[in-house]
Amino acid sequence: MKKENTYNQSVNGDEGFAPGDGYPSCEGESCANVSDERPADADTMAGDEGAQSGASDAEAALQAQCAEWQDKYLRLQAEFDNFRKRTLREKMDLVQNGGADTVKKFLPLMDDVQRALAAIEKSDDVNALREGVKLIAQKFGDTLKQQNVTEIPAVGLDLDTDRHEAVARVPAGKESSGKIVDVVQAGYMMGDKVLRFAKVVVGE
Repeated sequence: MKKENTYNQSVNGDEGFAPGDGYPSCEGESCANVSDERPADADTMAGDEGAQSGASDAEAALQAQCAEWQDKYLRLQAEFDNFRKRTLREKMDLVQNGGADTVKKFLPLMDDVQRALAAIEKSDDVNALREGVKLIAQKFGDTLKQQNVTEIPAVGLDLDTDRHEAVARVPAGKESSGKIVDVVQAGYMMGDKVLRFAKVVVGE
């Protein structure tokens, strides 16, 4: 009878299972640990997925940045190439146009020379012809001055190897020793630049 009551109470839930009846006990902190326990691989897998996602985003951002810099480089290279071609073209135009302008200023001198030659064929007046040639030479000199071209002074000066070229030496006495006594070919300068050295004779 006593055994029957114990069975009924167990079935009807009047008594819980006592520790030591073959079932694990769960009390306090140990129960909380059991309820929260989950496989450790779940956290590891979640961390790996997050790391892979972050690496993928960083790689995509790096590729976008590389593409942007490559585009800028190609554009800069194209602009520089266009600038180089334009500069060369402008330089060629400047040289050609500058030469054309200079030649154009000497064309009137050519007209004067041709008229002088025609006058020589028709006239025997030597004095008139001489004056005509002098006028042409003066006009030519004025045109050179307009181009900043001047004749290098020589006679009576000391020899200057930066502007003069000695082609001969002649006895000239003590006072003229080392000085230029004659000019074989005149020299010219444009500003401070020597266009042609003056060929001179130096006394000794």
